[in-house]
Amino acid sequence: MTPHGAWTSPVQAADVAAAGLRFSGVEVEADGTLWWAEGRPAQGGRVAVLRRSPDAEVVECAPGLDARTRVHEYGGGSWAPVPGGGLVLASAADQRWFHVTSPGAEPRALVPADGVRYADPAAWGDGVLLVAEDHRATGRGGALRRSLVHVPLDGSGPVELFTGPGFLAAPRVSPDGARLVWVSWDHPDMPWQRTQLWTADLAAGPDGPRLTGARVLAGGVGRESLVHPGFAPDGTVLVVSDRSGFWNLCEVGDGGDDGEGDLRALLPEDAEQGFPPWTFGTTSWAALGDGPDDDRVALLHAASDGRVGHRLDVVHRRSGRLDRLDLPYTAYLPAVSAAGDWIGAVAASPDLAARVVRVDVSGAGSESLTARTSGASPDPAFLPVPEFLTVPSQDGRSVHAYRYPPTHPDHPDGGPAPHVLFVHGGPTAQSLAAYSPEVAFFTSRGIGVVDVQYGGSTGYGRAYREALDGNWGIVDVEDCAAVARHLVERGLAAGGKVGIRGGSAGGFTVLAALTGTDAFSAGTSYYGVADLRALAEDTHDFESRYLDSLVGPLPAAADVYAQRAPLHHVDGLTCPVLLLQGADDPVVPRAQAEVFADALHRKGLPHALVVFPGEQHGFRRAENVIASLEAELSFYGQVWGFDPPGVPRLSLR
Repeated sequence: MTPHGAWTSPVQAADVAAAGLRFSGVEVEADGTLWWAEGRPAQGGRVAVLRRSPDAEVVECAPGLDARTRVHEYGGGSWAPVPGGGLVLASAADQRWFHVTSPGAEPRALVPADGVRYADPAAWGDGVLLVAEDHRATGRGGALRRSLVHVPLDGSGPVELFTGPGFLAAPRVSPDGARLVWVSWDHPDMPWQRTQLWTADLAAGPDGPRLTGARVLAGGVGRESLVHPGFAPDGTVLVVSDRSGFWNLCEVGDGGDDGEGDLRALLPEDAEQGFPPWTFGTTSWAALGDGPDDDRVALLHAASDGRVGHRLDVVHRRSGRLDRLDLPYTAYLPAVSAAGDWIGAVAASPDLAARVVRVDVSGAGSESLTARTSGASPDPAFLPVPEFLTVPSQDGRSVHAYRYPPTHPDHPDGGPAPHVLFVHGGPTAQSLAAYSPEVAFFTSRGIGVVDVQYGGSTGYGRAYREALDGNWGIVDVEDCAAVARHLVERGLAAGGKVGIRGGSAGGFTVLAALTGTDAFSAGTSYYGVADLRALAEDTHDFESRYLDSLVGPLPAAADVYAQRAPLHHVDGLTCPVLLLQGADDPVVPRAQAEVFADALHRKGLPHALVVFPGEQHGFRRAENVIASLEAELSFYGQVWGFDPPGVPRLSLR
């Protein structure tokens, strides 16, 4: 019998490296025209914006431009259609914004390359509203200065409308063009912890647009995360609020001068109807219809038990009635658009690669059209069906996870198998139940994969999200160890053959688990964070106070940072470790990985440190993605006693 890990698979590391297009946004128009953005690995990750006309013609709108912005460093919200069939978009090369009057037309610059970055466009009047982030001079406390600006399409330059809070996002214009809403927050909060919802009157003045009467609508009292603001067709303000303990889509009334906000949930659920805004341009809802009498809203929402991932449905705003759409997807990007009877989204499932879809809800049912897929997926016989796991945690919570069992048509029942826990980054994020060529690379060879939604993950309400507050490096480690032990107790995983892997923030959890528990027999760290103090002091403005909540504020919590840093506990390592590192990583310096490697050498533990020249914090080059995956598989083979066919043997010290 061929051992687990040595099964012959059609999914190669090169397939993972070339894994198709990476979608990052979608817009639909009332006539069915569909726009989207796609990152192209074959072009170095360049983001192209495409348009599909009602007659199914697909064209790239600005060939050659890379539509990426670096506001908050993570970007997003880097393009938008404008009235008349044109498009505005950012250029990654110099952070300027351009106007393209029609697909393929010559782009015309709207702003100079002067150290100001822009994101999150909303069409208004003869231009677009944008969030501006000024890197030329700092504002309060050394932070970057941010503002709302209007950028005319005639190229006359930006006009500032509002500034003050440390962070601004999601400017959205009312259907009549007379009002604006947006959200703000300040250090040390992150937008999933506390934000404020603002509104103001918007009108044309003799010298350009004017914003008057700016005031806080909600979030003025208490700690509340308000995300994804916008308007219904009749001008009612909608926003996703976690006031109930879960992000739910709400109507916003006038709460008075204290900014408390009168909120009414459209579809009250103990389930998430929102996403953490790591990037600009995210939303979980979009209003359908063309007139004020249409109360339909397209809504992305999660099942209360998390078992089926996310759904796309239609909720009726006034009655709360839910129309369930018969769609085959379990995962969606936090990007949804609607116009008339059309919904645009980016969707996936465990056996369907990510795709841009257009859904018609004009009839009694729903009909979907796939406009673009991210790439081909292998024969479904090689794709695992995720199993939802709930495991008790040490503090009484339930830890959620998706298990992807070993799956191969020639090996229908293989018994207990080696497993690897995948630890997502963030850490305020989650793994989705969607097709992943990286997961299939392992499961089709006989190695089970488990995506752990440790305490601190999103998708399960505010209390679950806050379980990591002050406990990063503790709760996440305990939860991963609990899942590992559960796999062995249930007979799913072979004893002594449970590993753990993760990158960046997920790599921190990996290193902390390897130095602080005995639950794992192997670990792989992709540029894992090993020194928390260095991370807190060297990171960019958006995340510069993130660790205040996850670990504690500096300098008061300096001892805690030292206690939690895996770099200070390398002598606790008891199992083989693979370290994969970019030579030029500015976030996790190569020296940290070398300290770990030296400690493993002193203890006589099998290990390898593979350094990739020219790579930074994350591997972009296809050849390095291939080499790292093959090294990881060979590593597990040597630790767990199998020989994966067709994979170069990694040299272990």
